[in-house]
Amino acid sequence: MTTIDDTPADSALSALRRARDRFLSGRPPGDGVPEDLAEAWRRARFFGVPRDLVAPPRVRPPEDSPLLAAARPALDRVAPTLSDEMGLVLVDSRCRALWSAGGRYTGTSPDVAGLDLSEEAVGHNSAALALRTGRRAEVHGPEHFLDLWQEVSAVSVPLYEPTADRPAGTITVVTPLGEGRTGHPGAAVAEATAHAVETELLGRARPPERVLLDAYLRQRADGAAVVALDGSSRLVSPEAARLLSHETLARLERHATALLRDADAGPEGARSGKPEGARSRAPEEIAVPDVPGLTARMTRVVHGGEVIGAVATVCPAARRARAAERPGGHDRLPGLVGTSPPWRVAVSRATELALAAEPLLLIGEPGVGKTALARAVLDRRGAAAPRLVDAAEQVAGEVPGWCRALAEGDGGAPPLLLRHAERLGQSDVAALLSLLEERPAVPLVATHTPGAPTGPCLSRLLDILSARSVTLPPLRERVEDIPALLAVLARRPSPGRPPLTWSLDARRALEQHIWPGNVAELAHVVREVAERRRATGPVRREELPYGLRVPPATRRLSGMERAERTAILEALRRHGDNKVRAAESLGIGRATLYRKLRAYGMDQA
Repeated sequence: MTTIDDTPADSALSALRRARDRFLSGRPPGDGVPEDLAEAWRRARFFGVPRDLVAPPRVRPPEDSPLLAAARPALDRVAPTLSDEMGLVLVDSRCRALWSAGGRYTGTSPDVAGLDLSEEAVGHNSAALALRTGRRAEVHGPEHFLDLWQEVSAVSVPLYEPTADRPAGTITVVTPLGEGRTGHPGAAVAEATAHAVETELLGRARPPERVLLDAYLRQRADGAAVVALDGSSRLVSPEAARLLSHETLARLERHATALLRDADAGPEGARSGKPEGARSRAPEEIAVPDVPGLTARMTRVVHGGEVIGAVATVCPAARRARAAERPGGHDRLPGLVGTSPPWRVAVSRATELALAAEPLLLIGEPGVGKTALARAVLDRRGAAAPRLVDAAEQVAGEVPGWCRALAEGDGGAPPLLLRHAERLGQSDVAALLSLLEERPAVPLVATHTPGAPTGPCLSRLLDILSARSVTLPPLRERVEDIPALLAVLARRPSPGRPPLTWSLDARRALEQHIWPGNVAELAHVVREVAERRRATGPVRREELPYGLRVPPATRRLSGMERAERTAILEALRRHGDNKVRAAESLGIGRATLYRKLRAYGMDQA
């Protein structure tokens, strides 16, 4: 997020007021007005915006805004800290205000939902400018077109979803116009809040973008120089940015585009029906001219049977990953289920790190099996039963007490299995940092779920622990492990009843689900099916929860069609299969919903 650094100093405000008055009276504003500001005023006049508008007009607000749902946790944390003179507003990509909190300021009301802040409606303002430029923007007093906002200063920071090229909205901070300053006093608040919201958006991202993003993050976790490409945009790690020139990055992008084009044209790859996360062909080595002997390992990423992009890795970590994928490494940690390559990579690396009784950080989405792997690591070390502490339960004193026992040389102190490190309190973080400074090799295994914003102290702790870390793959990237997991997760049947088995159609439905809750969600589904079913024989697709029993698309869908189908499924799930309410939430008629259900082959679910 960058800043538009053309904000005038307060000494120039009077000159800007005079220039605005000249412009509104039909005369040229004068030479002292920046051309982009004069152009913004001219656009407002072209759109017919009345300068004396009493309040911004309203448009129909979205009933279920994904942006608001993702931003709400961060906004609720920031709102109580705002001063009486500082207001915070969330604006979506259509320049509609969705939410506000903080001080009262000119031109707002307690209910901002649906206020139209577009240039067509209210003229020049920071939210519209940030959405148009994709950069942080400040607009002060007389720079606004409306009389309503002449005593208001605003700063807007764009919000980007993962892999998106355009902002999904803005975080806007509004204050009364002050004297004697050149920058907005709420800029830091806007930046910090935007970062927290983007972190939440990252955690909520969905395939196929999330599949490519996860592949990128998994390679980065090993310290690799990584570039993720989908043919239209790219993610470049800092390590790759230092190693690779602009020309090399462009060359990798052209190569990724060719891979996508070949996959679409050929009889294999995108049409092979391989599960998501699989590779359609072996990785390719591409020579990198920036450094003699350097190569980039280009790996296709497949989701839903389609090649959606590629990840280029320039790092010895790629060789470690290839070695870890060799069969046999994963079985050194007993009690774990799965033989898929992504799972073997994670378990093999954990096995290697378990050889030394030093801190270990296990990273992954909720429900991927971090605690199970942590217990297996501790069992592998042959240590005493661990002391389990869940930071999410906020039990005071447990972590500092364990740290004191180790610092004082108590040989009987057991290893610590710390769950939800991202929820640690300040005193716990301070105790761990102090202990690690004195004794870097402490018997600690911690789990971390990325997504929540972290303070500087917790970030420092996670940085220290990440030197020895393992990132666990989500279930959607290891769907070939689902049959083995089903056998383990099913409870032992009561006497006289056969074990739970699954039809091929039901298993196919489970493998096509995106599993936002990962293995924990799969375990919940297995329990629910086992408790509710009265039939005998293998579980059929019709016995699965609605969100799982929807059949796959009968034809290959475009990106827009896949997004629409996903939105319909989510609306039906949210409203308990009530098609009337689902249609209302989507803003379409019931007949239109039924037509789309038939078109996507979902009318028989």
